[in-house]
Amino acid sequence: MRTRIKICGITRLEDAKAAIHAGCDALGFVFYKESPRYIALAAFKDFAKELPPFVTKVGLFVNADPAYIKEAIQSGLVNVLQFHGDETPDFCRQFKFPYIKAVAVSLSVDLLQYEKSFYDAEALLLDAPHEYLKGGTGQTFDWNLIPLSLSKPIVLAGGLTVDNVKEAIKKVKPYAVDVSGGVEESKGIKNSLKIQEFIKETQDAAV
Repeated sequence: MRTRIKICGITRLEDAKAAIHAGCDALGFVFYKESPRYIALAAFKDFAKELPPFVTKVGLFVNADPAYIKEAIQSGLVNVLQFHGDETPDFCRQFKFPYIKAVAVSLSVDLLQYEKSFYDAEALLLDAPHEYLKGGTGQTFDWNLIPLSLSKPIVLAGGLTVDNVKEAIKKVKPYAVDVSGGVEESKGIKNSLKIQEFIKETQDAAV
């Protein structure tokens, strides 16, 4: 099965268009002010209308005010919510909108319990843990910690680059991969050549 590709931390229209041109399936927009890849909802609304159809737009939130999340939903421009904080299952499902739950994977995390608790999530996004960063760490985690019995689709994140994404796909067999820092020139500024190379490596992994 083809591995889907999400390019996250988009802050500029030109980067969004470069990712779409290269063949990505989804774009991630970070609506979290503490992130170096933060984009204001107003700025997102300005250029999201210029994006073509059939590319999923994912809004990333970290312990956000429900009113802020509802504003993003009501814009009609976000297709999926991604919760990257300490949100409970009840918090996530209150919006009655498709969502992905991110999990910082470590020895102490029970992914099978996460799967049960967030049974209505579209997928679990598995990322590297960090003391204070919520995603975008540039670090990998031990892929052996992912139970083979997980049945929910997995979006693999955490330190993926053109150099390791093929290995990651062959090891984990995720539904999708999620990259941010691995295709950047600087935080929030993407490199179109790195995006192209990352997508090519991902596509070649299925051959």
